[in-house]
Amino acid sequence: MRSVPVRARVYILCVALAGVACAAPAPGTRPSWPAVAFLVVLYAGCEQLTRCRLVGRRIPRGFGTFFPVLLAGVFLLPPSAAALVAVPGALLGRVDRHPRWVRRIWRASQLALAAWASARVFVALGGPAATSGPDFPYVLGPAGAAVLAFSAVLTVLDGGVLVTAERIPVRTAWRGLFARSLAPVTVHGLAGLMMAVLWTSPYGPTSALLVLLPMGVSCWAFAQYHRERAAHQATIRALVQAVDLKDKYTRGHSERVGRASVLIARELGMDAERVEVLRFAGILHDVGKLGVPTRLLRKDGPLTPEERRIIELHPEYGHEMVRGIGFLGEARAAILHHHERIDGSGYPYGLTGPQIPECARVVAVADAFDAMTSTRSYRRARPVEVAVAELNRCAGAQFDPEMVGALARALDRHGWHPEVTADVPDQGVPVPCPALPAPAAARPAAR
Repeated sequence: MRSVPVRARVYILCVALAGVACAAPAPGTRPSWPAVAFLVVLYAGCEQLTRCRLVGRRIPRGFGTFFPVLLAGVFLLPPSAAALVAVPGALLGRVDRHPRWVRRIWRASQLALAAWASARVFVALGGPAATSGPDFPYVLGPAGAAVLAFSAVLTVLDGGVLVTAERIPVRTAWRGLFARSLAPVTVHGLAGLMMAVLWTSPYGPTSALLVLLPMGVSCWAFAQYHRERAAHQATIRALVQAVDLKDKYTRGHSERVGRASVLIARELGMDAERVEVLRFAGILHDVGKLGVPTRLLRKDGPLTPEERRIIELHPEYGHEMVRGIGFLGEARAAILHHHERIDGSGYPYGLTGPQIPECARVVAVADAFDAMTSTRSYRRARPVEVAVAELNRCAGAQFDPEMVGALARALDRHGWHPEVTADVPDQGVPVPCPALPAPAAARPAAR
């Protein structure tokens, strides 16, 4: 508990007490305890699947999180009994991070409150009668409202944890949480409704288990997707760490360029898949430096023309390194062309204007922005306002004005909080912005 802030402990305790209160049977209600026990054991069993091994490998975490079972309880049981379904499974489920018991109590309380609120909405709208009666299609309305309530309670409680435990600002803690949770909860809600309808049919509770088979397969496939995604992330992380070890002056630069590229992509309204590709492009834009001699990357004085030509090969080196990594998509073009300029004076191919891929134009602006706002051993960081003004001055010649404008708007909205990553203390020697040509005697080595 020492790692949990005091206000987070108080918040979790309040949620836990509310969960206990919701699980207390209301006067006059007589739940079917065999049904409660069956659903409790079923959900707990689904949670315990995450502890098992399948063909020598641990089953992914997502395989055991069966909201259909919880929502079937919402549609079949009184609110207090529905709140009980998740508790044993959540308390006994696998938790990978400390403090484990705090996280288990939090999860059990959160799910109990969500199930209770969802069941209350379902009962208030007459859902139980429509589930087993001749007016079955009308149950979709109460069920939909119950799913919305379930997702809304999860969202509210999750945002509270972000504020109290993670110290996320209140104005941003809940942003996007509801939208991200609604789609999967809706799908699970439909499966839970199918379980409830089959449960009350002449075929009985056993038939309701048939719904879990396709849901289990889909959860397993989704978990495989996330495992593959984690492998992609590990590949990228290894490449970036190799670059950072070789070029100490730009340590952390790749991650920040990825972050700035995401800001631009989102401001331009790109879909989530392209935003992710732009993040990969920003992170890997300098991976070709692995093919450049270390002595040139770490040279403190001005580069000779021959040395500069060698360093300017790094986009082509990078493209060759990643050309076989299929999941990068158009990020490979950004790696190759992020040093092209709108006026055609860039490298490696001297492309102009729209000839330069859009993703490369995004990364070029993000790269220059971070280069100007980062503190390195040979010069101090420029303020964000000065860097944006410099980008605007170069827009139309070196940078795409649309990308510059998108970054400026995103910075106004979200701000920028870079980390100082230089290994050597700042010497306080200002140099020309690396985005612009500088006299040979004053120009730092191209990083």
